Amino acid sequence: MSSDAKPAAPRSLAEALRARDDASLAALLRSRPDLITPVPTDLTQLATRAGTRASVVRALERLDRFALQTAEALAVAPDPATYGGLLSLMAGDPGDPAVAGALPRALATLREQALVWGGDDRLRLVRTARELLAPSPQHPSPTGLGPTVREAASGMSPGRIQEIVTAAGLPSTHDPVSAADALTALFTDRARLAALLDRAPQESREVLARLVWGPPYGQVTADPAPHLRWLLDRGLLLPAVPGTVVLPREVALHLRGGRAHRAPEPVPPPLEAAAAHRPQVVDATAAGQAQAALGTVEELLKEWDEGGPAVLRAGGLSVRDLKRTAVALDVSEPVAAFWVELAYAAGLLASDGEADERYAATPAYDEWLELPPAERWARLAGAWLTATRTAGLVGGRDAKDRVLSALGPNLDRSAAPEVRHRVLALLAGLPEGTAPSAESVLARLRWERPPRGRRPEDDLRGRLARWTLSEAELLGVTGRGALSAHGRALIGAPAPRRPDAEPEGPGDKLPVHHRAPAPPAPLAPPAPAEQAAARAAAARLLAPLLPEPLDHVLLQADLTAVAPGPLRRPLADLLGVLADVESKGGATVYRFTPASVRRALDTGRTAADLHAFLAEHSRTPVPQPLAYLIDDVARRHGRLRVGAASAYVRCDDDAMLSEILADRRAAGLGLRRLAPTVLAAQAGPAALLDGLRAMGFAPAAESAEGDVLITRAHARRTPPRTPPEPVPDGPPVPDDTLLTAALRAVRAGDLASTAPRKPGPGAPAADGEPPRTSSAETLATVQAAVLTGESLWIGYVNAEGAASQHVIAPVRVEGGFVTAYDHTADEVRTFPLHRVTGVAELADDGV
Repeated sequence: MSSDAKPAAPRSLAEALRARDDASLAALLRSRPDLITPVPTDLTQLATRAGTRASVVRALERLDRFALQTAEALAVAPDPATYGGLLSLMAGDPGDPAVAGALPRALATLREQALVWGGDDRLRLVRTARELLAPSPQHPSPTGLGPTVREAASGMSPGRIQEIVTAAGLPSTHDPVSAADALTALFTDRARLAALLDRAPQESREVLARLVWGPPYGQVTADPAPHLRWLLDRGLLLPAVPGTVVLPREVALHLRGGRAHRAPEPVPPPLEAAAAHRPQVVDATAAGQAQAALGTVEELLKEWDEGGPAVLRAGGLSVRDLKRTAVALDVSEPVAAFWVELAYAAGLLASDGEADERYAATPAYDEWLELPPAERWARLAGAWLTATRTAGLVGGRDAKDRVLSALGPNLDRSAAPEVRHRVLALLAGLPEGTAPSAESVLARLRWERPPRGRRPEDDLRGRLARWTLSEAELLGVTGRGALSAHGRALIGAPAPRRPDAEPEGPGDKLPVHHRAPAPPAPLAPPAPAEQAAARAAAARLLAPLLPEPLDHVLLQADLTAVAPGPLRRPLADLLGVLADVESKGGATVYRFTPASVRRALDTGRTAADLHAFLAEHSRTPVPQPLAYLIDDVARRHGRLRVGAASAYVRCDDDAMLSEILADRRAAGLGLRRLAPTVLAAQAGPAALLDGLRAMGFAPAAESAEGDVLITRAHARRTPPRTPPEPVPDGPPVPDDTLLTAALRAVRAGDLASTAPRKPGPGAPAADGEPPRTSSAETLATVQAAVLTGESLWIGYVNAEGAASQHVIAPVRVEGGFVTAYDHTADEVRTFPLHRVTGVAELADDGV
């Protein structure tokens, strides 16, 4: 054969895969990881698996819009199609330079995904993909094209189709097949079909115009109008089912100007800038949001320090508890659901698992509080970026019409991490400080992954993208809609592109019409090993932008304290017990009340401790009203002692006990005097403490030994809990090690199943089946191969009864075993001869 001769065209997808190199096969397995789970035995099995319905559906869902439009055009093109015919379907009669430039990339994508195989002169779409995309009355084509003339006329009577041929001005034929061929030839001849349509009544042309872009089906009565009868008589409309007619594909293509799609989209829509800000402003705004996010999460978990809301029987928070949480955080319910889910994803809260199951902070929360603020933010942002739980679904309904609750089941959406990363990557591709419009981001995502259906709820990626934009702003990943510097580092994005950057590289200097308009390669999410480094880099960039924690407050005469910035941990903790937060913002205002002072005294501190604490941490003198408040509450604190009898009240001042008994508000406590200094109560100690405090007293709880019980804040924690695991979106993408091993196994298995062999004396075997030879013939053939150094093809059954095939080069035979180099496993192995089912010599070009 001449060295210039072209290799034979592949006859199947398996042969096309067999002709690929390892890099191309690795790209296929990386983009379609379901093909490698489990590892196929050979390339024939790989091709079979690549053609299964589930795998093809997943592959089609991951195509961009233009690649999907190309696949749809191949589904309605003749099988096999030529590149010229495909280009005509995509670009139309005038020819679109943008389509012509982008088509090679789209076709290469389909080939890489093993959805299309064959050369440019014989392009074949995988049969399953054709069935999924081709038109049918039950599943209209996305292109809006109906069946061909031959398909639509297959159920017509021979007499009726001859009438149509005659009415169209064609000579009658001897059978329906040739009649359909004659109509097809007429409808694919542009000049002849145009002459026929020129004679059509105006009403008939209007009917065709309504059907041309789909759907191609229409309803007719038993006695159609004259303008419909004109179309039916000439085959321009053909019957589909009783009462329904269809516009043949060939006629529709003529009316469309040869295009399969009304509007081909060869290039992705650009991102439109909604606003542009200085990068310093964006970073400062995002840093302020990051500081607020840390404060919100701390406030949320502080609310649940002594035990949070109860867990619903089906799991999650009740609607009432979510509303209470939203009021406590002073945010809307969807935003409260986001913060709750974020803390849960970061492992900072969980259910305690007790009989009366409640939500509470985890031990990891205490460790998180000890980290620097920038590292705490990076932990939250990293958890948000990789979590599959989707807070935006809270309040909606599942497939069984049940309300989806925060922290409840069925909130996982496996596409969420990929969409979040893709949205941020799109923002990273803009010039620094540029905030895109939300609609342009959604349009870009719809081009990259077209939604499955037409309903808004079918566009899950669009909803995830909207939630990503709002959540990134809440979390401080973006500022004023633009990606911040620490947000860019969080996703591992390269250095930002300046608005005035000059194009680089010779390709950028070519005229636009000389370049294939290909979309930029998506930025891949960081691997798990790289995520920690990305979080550390983001924390380093954010740290200088966060305000330094302060060690002082400003006390005011109206019983308030102003914290002009974030406070250091010990100061913030004690001040949060001693006073109530009145307002938040750039500065936090705390208010001192009798109840808050009593709360601090309950933790075991004395009035002297509180005076010293305020004097140490206030930049202003301690106001006299505040000092009087502390002394007054401390003087009354603990004079009443409440313990467990069921409950009792003890006080050295019998006049005070008499005052309590006379108070009408004490009626519900069931009090009665046991002694001049002791009252017994029917209510429990906790209810008794609350009741007396509501009456204006300052009781203290005591133990069985008579000691004052000290209550400490932040005492309730769950047992150690791990954060929720993200739900993967199908099989994981294989790493390089797995790909190398899988390709080696597939190549070896394919070699064993396809190696040519010489005819032997044993029983003939079907193609791909292991040979069958007697024990004597097997031994003789193997011994001869040891002497000649030839390779053999053997069938083998292991100890578990599993049959396999191997290509071996025998080295020695002794003791009933053959030691050989196994080309299939690429190693030296020893085979028991009694387990070899047969042996055959390979042809000269076998290995």
